[in-house]
Amino acid sequence: MIGAPNAGKSTLTNALVGTKVSIVSHKVQTTRAIVRGIVIHGAAQMVLVDTPGIFPPKRRLERAMVSTAWTSAADADLVALLVDARRGLDADIEALLQPLSQVRRPRALILNKIDLIRRDTLLALTTELTQRLAFDRVFMISALTGDGVEDLKHWIAGTVQEGPWLYPEDQITDAPMRMLAAEVTREKLFVRLHDELPYRSTVETESWKELRDGSVRIEQTIYVERDSQRKIVLGRGGSTIKAISTEARAEIAEITEQRIHLFIFVKVRENWSDDPERYREMGLDFPRE
Repeated sequence: MIGAPNAGKSTLTNALVGTKVSIVSHKVQTTRAIVRGIVIHGAAQMVLVDTPGIFPPKRRLERAMVSTAWTSAADADLVALLVDARRGLDADIEALLQPLSQVRRPRALILNKIDLIRRDTLLALTTELTQRLAFDRVFMISALTGDGVEDLKHWIAGTVQEGPWLYPEDQITDAPMRMLAAEVTREKLFVRLHDELPYRSTVETESWKELRDGSVRIEQTIYVERDSQRKIVLGRGGSTIKAISTEARAEIAEITEQRIHLFIFVKVRENWSDDPERYREMGLDFPRE
């Protein structure tokens, strides 16, 4: 699935999987790494690739995110363009159409957030987009309410190629639990912090230890670029980091169905976004320039 930032790709991925595998935020460009959600529908197993939003990149990390999104589209059996119907055919979607025309794969157009616009506006947008680029199917959905999602799932299941399943039946994502836990904490950063700070930070799960009583002890580090950012993440008297930890712990416990002991540290790592190792951990190629 590709689209502009904040089109609802992660929300749709979670809706199709039936549980949370990709973080969601009202802020743009939340998704960094490639997240695969695994869906079983009838005899079909579908692997959904939630990609970072495509936009004009400025920083090295942004270039890596956009490059990875297009690489994922080229590697897929089916490409779905997700469009925020409220925004219509804006500059972000305009910039996607020509490169998407070069991806020689079946294409679906998914108009999201249809519950928020008038029907005549929606039909006009559909006509405008399908005149610009041919699509095999068009879907009108609300990923948030679930309207139209089941029809989309049924159609995707009917397009998958014959062959053995790639993952066990009970697996919902290929992301290691350590990475998923770090993504949950990063989501809470976006919820709790404002402006550019969440984009200037990264979260790593340093330790994951299964305890004898069945609970899990997790140690994570939030890395920021400057000490002033560290103070903001901590908050007055540690209030902000405490809230982040409480919310992340509850969600990780829900995902793992285990009791969680979560310990979060905040450290300064200057220029972390220029470190190739950080890109490897996110599954991104490191741009040399």
